[in-house]
Amino acid sequence: MASDKVTYSQFACIGTGFSGIALGCTIKRWYGICDIRFFEKNSDLGGTWFVNQYPGCACDVPSLLYSFSFAPNPEWSKVLPSKDELWNYLSRVCDQYGLRDKMSFNSTVERCEWIEQTARWRITVRDTASNTTFTHECQFLYAGSGLLVYPRKADLPNIESFNGPVFHASQWRHDVDLTDKNVVVVGNGCSASQIVPAIKDQVKHVTQFARSKHWIVPDVKVPHTKVFQWLFMHIPGVMALGRFAVFLFMENSARAFGMDKASAAYRRQVTAEAEQFIKDNAPEKYHDMLIPDFELGCKRRIFDPGYLGSLHSDRVTLRDDPIQEVTPHGIRSKNGFTEADVIVLATGFETNTFCTGIDIVGRGGVTAEEHWKSLGGPGAYNSTNISGFPNFFLLLGPNTATGHTSTVMAIENGVNYSLRLIEPILQGKATAVDVKLDAEKSYTSQIQTALQDTVWLSGCNNWYNRTQDGTVRNAMVYPYSQAYFWYRCLFPVYDDFEYDVSWS
Repeated sequence: MASDKVTYSQFACIGTGFSGIALGCTIKRWYGICDIRFFEKNSDLGGTWFVNQYPGCACDVPSLLYSFSFAPNPEWSKVLPSKDELWNYLSRVCDQYGLRDKMSFNSTVERCEWIEQTARWRITVRDTASNTTFTHECQFLYAGSGLLVYPRKADLPNIESFNGPVFHASQWRHDVDLTDKNVVVVGNGCSASQIVPAIKDQVKHVTQFARSKHWIVPDVKVPHTKVFQWLFMHIPGVMALGRFAVFLFMENSARAFGMDKASAAYRRQVTAEAEQFIKDNAPEKYHDMLIPDFELGCKRRIFDPGYLGSLHSDRVTLRDDPIQEVTPHGIRSKNGFTEADVIVLATGFETNTFCTGIDIVGRGGVTAEEHWKSLGGPGAYNSTNISGFPNFFLLLGPNTATGHTSTVMAIENGVNYSLRLIEPILQGKATAVDVKLDAEKSYTSQIQTALQDTVWLSGCNNWYNRTQDGTVRNAMVYPYSQAYFWYRCLFPVYDDFEYDVSWS
C-alpha cells in the first residue's frame, strides 16, 4: 500500500553512516541548514559500524584519522578502535548536531527520479516494518550507502545441505552460541583475521580455509594512555597536530602503490619486512600458506590483530586445499573432511557496484545503470558527479577507496566539494547543477589510465578490479594521494559544470 502524501526536505540522503552524518553536520556548520531527511534501510544509524557485528570487528586505521575533523574525540581508548567505540562516536556526533530525529529507519529507497519541471528529486521509499511505500521529494539528493554493502555469495557446492547455521561475517548471528562448537571460517581477509583470534578460546576448534593469500603487517602498537587523552583534552592544538602526524604517516605508505623505480624499491623494503614478520609470528608449517607471491599493496594489507599468534593454538587449523563440497556435517576438501557445527563465510562483499537495488532515473529517463553501461562501467567525475543527474551527489562513490588511509577524509572532502558546487543554487542564482558529459568521460578515462600504472593491476586477484569482456576496470580505488583529492575538492573546476537558471 502506498501513501498519497508527499513529504519534502531541501536535502535528502540515502544512508546514515559516516557519509550521511558528515553531510548533515556540514550543512548545519556551513549554512545553518537543518532541512534534511535521511533514509536508512537498517534499524539504526552507523552504516558499516552498525551492520558488522562479528567478534573482533575493529577499524584498521588510527582513530585520530578515522574520525571527523570537525568532531575530534580525545577519549579514544585505543589507536585502532573497535566497532562498538566507533558506533558510539557516530551516535554522539549525531546527537550533538541534532540529526537523529531526521532519520527514517527501516526505510529502503527503491527509486529516485529527477523531475525536470520542479528541479526536484522524487524518492520512493519502502517502510520495511509496515511494508508500505511513501514518496519524498528534495532539492539535493545524496547517496551515502557505502562501498562494501552486499555480501559476496559463497560459491560452495551443496551449501544448502549443511545441517547447522551458515552465515556471512557481516550478518553475524548472535543467537548462535559458538561455545564448544567446531567452527569453519571460509576466507582469510580482514574480517577472518579478526574473527579467528576473537573466537578461538570459546570454540572447541576453528578450521579456517584460506582461499588466497594476503600480506600481513604489524599492528599499530602506539600506547593510547590516559596521558594522551589528557593532552588531547587540555592542551590546544595537540590533537590536531597528532591527527596531522598520523595523516603524514599513513600518506607516506601510498608510495608502495606506484610502478616506478622508487615505488618498487620502497615496496621491496616493506615486503621483506612483512615476510619476516609473518615468519617470526606464524607457525612454520603455515608459512607457505600465508606468504603471498604477489606485490605488497596489490591487495589491501592486513594489520595483524593477533591472527598470526592465534595460529599457534591447538584449537586453530589453517588449510588451503580447495573446498569440493559442503555436506550435512561439514566440509569435504581436496585433502580430507572437516567436521563442522557452524560455518562462517568471511568471503567479502560485492564490489564495483554502486547504489545497488535503487532505480536512479535522471534526465531523459536514463538510469544510472544505463549511464554507466554506456561508459564501460561505473565511474564519476571527481568520484562524486554523473552527467544527466542534476543535484545528485555520490559520497564514497566510484574510485574513492584508498588502500592505505582513512576513507573518512574522502567523505569529508566529497561533502565539502558538493557544497561548493551547490552554493550558487543556495544563493538563488541557479536551480540545478550537472557535470558535463565530456568532463565526466575525460575524468574517468584519466582515472582508469592512471590505475594501469599501479600495483593494484599488477596481476593478483583482488576485490578492486573487475574484468568484463576482456577489459579490466577498477572503480574502487583512487590512484592519487588523498592530499591531491583534498586539493581537487577545495578548488572545483566550475567550467566542467552546467548550471540551470530556470525550470524551463
